[in-house]
Amino acid sequence: MSELFLTAYNGSILGPIAKGLGWIMDRIYVLLAAIGLENIALTIVVFTVVIYLLMFPLTYKQQKFSVLQRKMQPEMKAIQEKYKGKKDQASMQAQQNETQALYDKYGVSMAGSCGYMLIQMPILFALYRVFYNVPAYISSVKGIFSKLVTGIMATDGYADSMQKIYDAAKLRLQITPDFGASDKTVVSDFIVDTLYKLPNDGWDMVASKFSGLSDLVQSTHEALDKINYLFVLNISDTPLNLIKDGWFASHKNFGLIVCALLVPIVSYLSQMLNIKLAQTASSDQNDAMAQQMKTMNIMMPLMSFFIAFSVPVGLGLYWIAGAVVRVIQQYFLNKHFEKIDLESIIEANKEKAAKKAEKRGIRQAQIYNAANMNTKKTMSEKANLVNASDDVLKKAEEFRSNASDGSLASKANLVKQFNEQNNK
Repeated sequence: MSELFLTAYNGSILGPIAKGLGWIMDRIYVLLAAIGLENIALTIVVFTVVIYLLMFPLTYKQQKFSVLQRKMQPEMKAIQEKYKGKKDQASMQAQQNETQALYDKYGVSMAGSCGYMLIQMPILFALYRVFYNVPAYISSVKGIFSKLVTGIMATDGYADSMQKIYDAAKLRLQITPDFGASDKTVVSDFIVDTLYKLPNDGWDMVASKFSGLSDLVQSTHEALDKINYLFVLNISDTPLNLIKDGWFASHKNFGLIVCALLVPIVSYLSQMLNIKLAQTASSDQNDAMAQQMKTMNIMMPLMSFFIAFSVPVGLGLYWIAGAVVRVIQQYFLNKHFEKIDLESIIEANKEKAAKKAEKRGIRQAQIYNAANMNTKKTMSEKANLVNASDDVLKKAEEFRSNASDGSLASKANLVKQFNEQNNK
């Protein structure tokens, strides 16, 4: 697995997902560039809309599950009250069967919305790779550096100069760069790594160290500023680093600090708005599960607020755009599910529910028969062992009674008779 900072991630699970997402971003970027909107931040916003449109069928199923789960709560509580305090195996099995039958009746899974989370998490982790490694996935972005990188590598002593630029900028790549490596592809990647992450004063140092390439340095920096910035924010950098840069600059850059702070703040507020809108369709907030959901609804936005400080601005922008898209989706889904015909859903699920119940009955019967057979077999084996032991003891007794005089067996018999007489 390659660990170069701007080389496509090759992990067995996240690697293919990241490459697939990167390919979609690259197509969107090329399309926007063709109409004069060449900007990575805008690409992320459009990309977010596309991803959520592709995931809409799953979102719809999740929302439908939530609505039907609320509708079935009275019946669920009735089952819980029926078996309240009953801890015997038969009662617990009966409660489980009735609960499963209820889920089948409404056509939902006991796993519920877990599938949505299982799909969301790999996408989120893969996006982290993409936003930190944009030039590896968007070929047009990497192409911005090609002429400058070629010029730098053709300059005498470039390895020492690039090392000083890297050290001065206090960059932290995944591995220590070796600008003097023999593999020119590796060297080129290290240079792109460094240039892509440089702050503005770092570009001044590049112009100073490679004075013969000043025009090329300026044009590359301007092109990067055009596509890689959201206002004053470098989308590949983290809000925390940007806040530090603004605070420790020779002249404090409060504009940069405020804009960097807005990323986690807006991320938090947009997710809270999404949760509030989702709760408008919910009326049952008294049971334990609802209380747990309340806690989750408070904690998750807070977690995103703090995490947003340490991930790329691009990922924070994805969260914000995603929350806005979810708010729009939630609004229209709420309107749709207000008109849901519960009786027609139950009627449509009758045949499926009957088939599932039949399968469960067959499966349980098979388990019971298997357990019963194993029990019989075990008891039979135990009986055979007992009978075999009795036979062995009888044979041993006959052997001792027929023992010849002077043998060990005859002496054992004398000892046995002596003990029996003394114990009377």
